Amino acid sequence: MTLERVGKLIRNDEKATQVINAELLSVIINSTQDAISVVDDQGIEILINPAYTRLTGLTAEDVIGKPPTVDIADGSSMHMQVLKTGKAVKGVSMKVGPKRREVVVNVAPIRVEGKLVGSVGVIHDLSEIRKLSEELEGAKRLIRHLEAKYTFKDIMGESQEIREAIEQAQNAAQIPATVLLRGESGTGKELFAHAIHHLSERQKGQFIRVNCAALSENLLESELFGYVDGAFTGARRGGKIGLFEEANGGTLFLDEIGSISLKLQVKLLRVLQEKELIRVGDNHPIPVNVRVIAATHVNLEEKIRRGKFREDLYYRLNVIPIVIPPLRQRRSDIPLLADHLLRRFNQDYGRNVEKIAEQSLHVLEQYSWPGNVRELENVLGRAIINMKRGETVIEPYHLPALDLINHQNGRALKSPEARESYKIDSHAETIYEEGFEGLQRKWERELLIDVIQKTGGNKTKAAQVLKISLRNLYYKLERHGLND
Repeated sequence: MTLERVGKLIRNDEKATQVINAELLSVIINSTQDAISVVDDQGIEILINPAYTRLTGLTAEDVIGKPPTVDIADGSSMHMQVLKTGKAVKGVSMKVGPKRREVVVNVAPIRVEGKLVGSVGVIHDLSEIRKLSEELEGAKRLIRHLEAKYTFKDIMGESQEIREAIEQAQNAAQIPATVLLRGESGTGKELFAHAIHHLSERQKGQFIRVNCAALSENLLESELFGYVDGAFTGARRGGKIGLFEEANGGTLFLDEIGSISLKLQVKLLRVLQEKELIRVGDNHPIPVNVRVIAATHVNLEEKIRRGKFREDLYYRLNVIPIVIPPLRQRRSDIPLLADHLLRRFNQDYGRNVEKIAEQSLHVLEQYSWPGNVRELENVLGRAIINMKRGETVIEPYHLPALDLINHQNGRALKSPEARESYKIDSHAETIYEEGFEGLQRKWERELLIDVIQKTGGNKTKAAQVLKISLRNLYYKLERHGLND
């Protein structure tokens, strides 16, 4: 059968028989993850492996004893070309099998005692190659090599809470110890990391940021610690240095540190303790001199209790802990932050918005800001987009609808001013059911009723107050059933 024919191809004399064992050859071919196809000197298929069947969908019964074109859906036989020319071919794209799988084919001649007796083809799934390439490109986007472009001057705020955090960070910048930045998403942890590096003695070294939550365990391990030649399938020839080595003399910012696996926690602990690392696939330690700044929004103490985070690593990271306060704990900074963002948006959007109305600021100060400064940035950006050309003041109706619910305890805010600003339904259950869009509809309807009443039913004057066209006003009244 197939093994006998393979044996005949390779077996030419008694010495060759001793060297090549057909059964061993079969085990090797069948265990490889690469799809393999072998033909004899006439081009007749004599051997395939399980990986070939998985890739093409064709079994031995479909292929063995048949010409090499039996598996080709689009393209010409590279086996026949090799048998005709006696030369190997590499990287030929084609489609194979009933599902027309896109593949790349490498085919080489088989020679025994200088005689061409067949050819062997190795088939690679092109979709898998593309997937790996996309994953690599995604990793490159997520791993950013930066100069620390932000300083402490870029951290806006005058409240006691933010000033204390800034002071702690400035002191930490002068000490070559590990820093752990803690705070909710959107509080500005990366901004603090930039500023610490910029003020430190390592400011001329590299500042590299890695989002640990965005990469798979294996990819994160190879990117952080590097690997040697042949460490795994697809490894770059000659190996690759990791980000710890690239950041040598500089700072490595490990964002979302709470998401890394226990396996990687062990390797990270070694780097922090011993100041050395071992590349994937190697056993030789490499000394490194890197300042680590870690950041997390999760409760590491709770993860330790659940066995998801190593206590010894926690203490290595928590040398200088800095807690960045959420925006709801420093509401007095909102006018300053809003003014700073306003100037930036004017430049980015080519607008000339002069200020935010006092009533609008009051609305912003009443909100609980679960997304913190990042959410404030989003809200103001949308408000400016909602403004017409020529408008220079952000009024309450420019702001997107905000869910005036205290996200910390689930209770509606009691401020009468906040209720007056939006005139929303006081029942939190209704807001939860209908979401932001429902809240925005309620707010718009109540605003229309209020303006129509104050203008004595004069729709022309109401449109002028709302700064919309009369036609648009009639449309909104019709939509809310207020056109009677």
